[in-house]
Order: sequence, then C-alpha cells, then structure tokens
Amino acid sequence: MLHLINDLTDKFFSFITEDPVRPNIPQVDRVGLNKDIFVMRDEDDKVQAITCVSYQKMIPTTEAELFEKTQSPEVAIFYTIWSYKPGAGRQLIFDAVSYIKDHKTNIERFVTLSPKTEMAKRFHLKNGAVVFRENEETVNYEYCSTISQSGEGVSRQAHNLKVGGSIPSSATI
Repeated sequence: MLHLINDLTDKFFSFITEDPVRPNIPQVDRVGLNKDIFVMRDEDDKVQAITCVSYQKMIPTTEAELFEKTQSPEVAIFYTIWSYKPGAGRQLIFDAVSYIKDHKTNIERFVTLSPKTEMAKRFHLKNGAVVFRENEETVNYEYCSTISQSGEGVSRQAHNLKVGGSIPSSATI
C-alpha cells in the first residue's frame, strides 16, 4: 500500500535516516512544498520501500539543484529509493508515478537524479527507463509518461518526442 509522508511527525519519517543513497540530505529538506516522500508498506504497516521526490521546472544535474524553488513544476525528480523487500522498489516507482499522475496534473515528466552506479543503471533500464543525460557526477534516467507495471511502454521514439530541456544495499537511485 502506498503511503505519503506529509510532515515531520509522520510515523514513517524516522526511516529517512536509513537512506543509503543520499544520507547527506537533511530530513527536514525532504518534506514541504514541491517535495514528497512515498512509502510502500504491507498490510501489517511494515515498510517495504521508500522514495523521495522533488518537483522542479528543469531537470537537475546536481544534488544542489534538487530543491530550487519553483511556482510551476513540470518534472518529478526521483532522487533516492531503497527497499527492504525484493521487488518493492520497482512497485513503489510505478505506484508513485500513478499517484503523481492522478494528483499533480502539471507534472509532465518522470526523471531520476541517480548516482553513476551499475546498480542504478540496471534498476532503471530494467524497469523501462532510458538514459536522458549523463552528468559529471550523476545520471538522469527518464520514465516515459506511459509507464506500465510491466516496465513496457517506454520507447526511444516516445522518449525523444519529450526531450527538452533494513537492507539498504538494495538502494538504487
């Protein structure tokens, strides 16, 4: 089940300290205007996976650009994800994209700010993303807006039309 952390008092907020991808980002910087934290939990309320999202006008190339203030974001930036159960990260990405499509109609693109690791590369390419851009220290993978649970639906043609501007070891983004 998808859970959205809205504030610092959320019962799942303490799990953010376990972020193996971007532990240097302060917890308080992850919630608020144009920011979401999604949690995949099971029927017993046990956390299965977590991802953090920043909504921006442009696609960032660095961590510092993740939290620029914007009045009209168009891009959902997934900047960290980790899971405690195999397959939960994949499911969380799909469920979060679905939620964003339903609740934030101004968001047109779904992109990551990922470290340059083989784990991140395998995860995103296996789940239907394409490499949008390689940066000095990061990679932006883009999920087509027609993302499906099977990871299908991302074609290079569709991508090119839009191109413009606790087992933490399973961390990918």
